[in-house]
Amino acid sequence: MTEAILLVGGKGTRLRPLTVNTPKPMVPAAGVPFLTHQLARARAAGVEHIVLATSYLAEVFEPHFGDGSALGLSLEYVTEEEPLGTGGAIRNVASRLHSGPDDPVLIFNGDILTGLDIQALVATHSSSGADVSLHLTRVEDPRAFGLVPTDATGRVTAFLEKPQTPEEIVTDQINAGAYVFRRSVIDRIPAGRPVSVERETFPELLASGAHLQGMVDSTYWLDLGTPQAFVRGSADLVLGRAPSPAVPGRCGDRLVLPSARVAPDAKLTGGTVVGADAVVGEGARITGSTLLAGAVVEPGAVVTDSLIGAGARIGARTVLTGAVIGDGAQVGPDNELRDGIRIWCNATLPAGTVRFSSDQ
Repeated sequence: MTEAILLVGGKGTRLRPLTVNTPKPMVPAAGVPFLTHQLARARAAGVEHIVLATSYLAEVFEPHFGDGSALGLSLEYVTEEEPLGTGGAIRNVASRLHSGPDDPVLIFNGDILTGLDIQALVATHSSSGADVSLHLTRVEDPRAFGLVPTDATGRVTAFLEKPQTPEEIVTDQINAGAYVFRRSVIDRIPAGRPVSVERETFPELLASGAHLQGMVDSTYWLDLGTPQAFVRGSADLVLGRAPSPAVPGRCGDRLVLPSARVAPDAKLTGGTVVGADAVVGEGARITGSTLLAGAVVEPGAVVTDSLIGAGARIGARTVLTGAVIGDGAQVGPDNELRDGIRIWCNATLPAGTVRFSSDQ
């Protein structure tokens, strides 16, 4: 396995305001853009050439990663002029692949944090002779996902999108967002129009008699589509619960980047990240949270399971729980923000306001 496609074109709507100025794969997790973790894990598994399928804010990827040589990779970038969906994005970059018709091509989504054994997925694909192999994982409540039942040999028997009734929930196995395609199958995806692999490509392949193989790997897996999940994923990377060779430091309760300033009596726990040039004031307590570059938490503030955007400021004694503060926002002292509240980029919240779950 030397080649992969990474789908990084989504708008990250559910992650706003984090994605107003930054595409979802470039939002920092454990001190570096999330995409860095995916690229590093792919390289560790033997992947050498990756094509990034970009769309939203496409211009930010190449200036950061360049040709990929710093990561030991060869990177190329293809931008969709109009959103093409997962299948359309895969087909749109096919001309940049070097693989022969029967060679395997790894494909993965830019918003999944996983401990998937990539080499095992490729080995399963090769040994089964499949046209497409899918990483499957098990979840307690599969209603928000696409179910993928398999037979006793692991061969996929159906695709069931987001079932709701008990009768529809025939398995706890879901599509975990990583695939190995036979190259010739990619070339069969219609070109020049939106295509969903989940709703169109996979069901049509199954109906045509193609061999789709599932591999259940129930190691760490997290869809980073919501702010709460993103904060949790970053903390899990710092704590060592989620594997990545790209975490810039040793795993532990906290990750403080070298240019950050943290008061000696501030308490950072639960996988908290303090980004470049960020400041944490005296007596502040921060648990399981992420401060992006240049953020400021003033003395006595208490921040739990929250994400504070680049250049944002949290006032003295303010309490945040499960909050997302957009880039450049100013939250005055003595506020209490809880229950998933989101404060928009560059918004200003006066001192002493008490607000709960509602977008700003």
